[in-house]
Amino acid sequence: MTAAAGQEEQLWSRCAGCASLLYRKRLRRNLDVCPECGEHSRLGAPERLRQLVDPGSLRLLPDRLPEADPLNFVDVLPYPHRLTAARAATGLPEAVLCGTATIGGHPAALAVMDFRFLGGSLGAAVGELITRTAERALDDRAPLILVTASGGARMQEGALSLMQMATVSQAIAALREAGLLTVSVLTDPTYGGVAASFATNTDLVLAESGARMGFAGPRVIRQVTGRALPEGFQTADFLLRHGQVDMVVQRRSLRGRLAALLAAARTGRPAQASVPRQEPARHHERLADAVPPAAADGQRPPTAAVDDGTQPAVRDAWDTVRTARHPGRPTTLDYLDSVFDGFVELHGDRLGGDCPAIVGGIARLAGRHVMVVGHQKGHTTADLVARNFGMASPAGHRKALRLMRLAARLGLPVVTLVDTPGADPGISAEEQGQAAAIAENILTLTVLPTPVVTVITGEGGSGGALALGVADRVLMLQHAVYSVISPEGCAAILWPDRSAAPQAARALRLTAPDLCRLGVVDEIIPEPATAAHDDPAETARRLRAALLANLVPLLDVPPAMLVRLRRQRFRRFGATRAGTQVGAR
Repeated sequence: MTAAAGQEEQLWSRCAGCASLLYRKRLRRNLDVCPECGEHSRLGAPERLRQLVDPGSLRLLPDRLPEADPLNFVDVLPYPHRLTAARAATGLPEAVLCGTATIGGHPAALAVMDFRFLGGSLGAAVGELITRTAERALDDRAPLILVTASGGARMQEGALSLMQMATVSQAIAALREAGLLTVSVLTDPTYGGVAASFATNTDLVLAESGARMGFAGPRVIRQVTGRALPEGFQTADFLLRHGQVDMVVQRRSLRGRLAALLAAARTGRPAQASVPRQEPARHHERLADAVPPAAADGQRPPTAAVDDGTQPAVRDAWDTVRTARHPGRPTTLDYLDSVFDGFVELHGDRLGGDCPAIVGGIARLAGRHVMVVGHQKGHTTADLVARNFGMASPAGHRKALRLMRLAARLGLPVVTLVDTPGADPGISAEEQGQAAAIAENILTLTVLPTPVVTVITGEGGSGGALALGVADRVLMLQHAVYSVISPEGCAAILWPDRSAAPQAARALRLTAPDLCRLGVVDEIIPEPATAAHDDPAETARRLRAALLANLVPLLDVPPAMLVRLRRQRFRRFGATRAGTQVGAR
């Protein structure tokens, strides 16, 4: 191609919607919206900010964070090489651009995601930058505006990227407590962990015309269900019809709508005083160091819940994944029968559903009443199908939320048992607001004024696991796994095919020892013999002992301190925590 031909090509652009050939300058004057069909082209973060904020008002916040490759992740390319390429292609240090500005003369803090940078994925640095922006909004007593464009959590950072869903959500919770407005603007596309956290747990959710949003992507849903998707599935208009957004806004009207909302928030009076923002905890700080030392036996919680005098054998990560999925592995109902006493099951989300993949109710643990909520798979094919393989629907997440809120009102501690490959990726789940249901659970757990202890008993899959996993203490059975994505899903995206799942499992660092070293898990519960299903009674005994050792000290912590320490636990999963590496195998 000659230089002249190249320059000529740059003057024109073909619309992805109607295939019209458009003069580039005309398209830019129309805010990158096709004047023929109205197709909204994707925008990079710098251009988005230019369109939204008052000229000359933008003050970018610092965006340089320590280089981090916490998992030493390598697929067909090392993770640092992918970061370098993304920075060269976009001119940005990360997948979000943050700053303060005015819109229509009204001050706001803004975090704008950029899909061009590794699909706008949510990693530790992105989570840290958005959290700092929310903290700046709290300091300035200004509204927070989030513009989302993301494929979800960043696979190359494993469970640490999953933790960012909780970290950013609790920053939004602090703004809510302070009476400050939070607004998210969904742009195309917004999926996965971003959709299931801060994109949908703000006070107001706007969708730009043409945006798509959902927990599971269309390709995944088609593969899982084998069904064709409805016309306009997951589009802005679809979201509006199903009550998942406040409004759909054309790009040319977006700045004006935001200005009007900011004006209303400015004339109102916050209901509560400002809440001090939470500083990240140091790496060595643990919640166990802050709780009273007295436990049931007068001792502090042990660093290993149960010790049978032997060092657990180190297994290959893929072998651990297969063990965690074993159909004979004890389920939540099994543990409710063997670990707890007097379980009374409670049903329903009070909105029209009772998801069988979530079971919950009141039980006794060593004579103390607790609320227990967990995923239920089953052992036989019929049970697994009936329970949807432990994949909760929105009704399941809302049932869990109802029971956890009831526990807080009754002053009961909460125990959650996590064993799910992920949340339900079906069409009806998306229609019923799967992403928002998960986001609301995460947000509520960050402020729940009662002790919460989580045990990963089998599979801890993505946002479906985190919806029950924002806790004061997170325990994990020795042969359980906890990950931002399944090894098969990771392999299908980053490797040539799904046959690389064993490699992906090793790269994701999803085993209990790896996650304990990263601080995602507080304690490992050793399993007997080869695995939990070989001796369920002994597994139950060890799980019971671990729960008591960790739960009893929390009962003496005042609710306000409990919430503060829980937030501190998740606040540390920013870029500084991402610098803690797990050595290559």
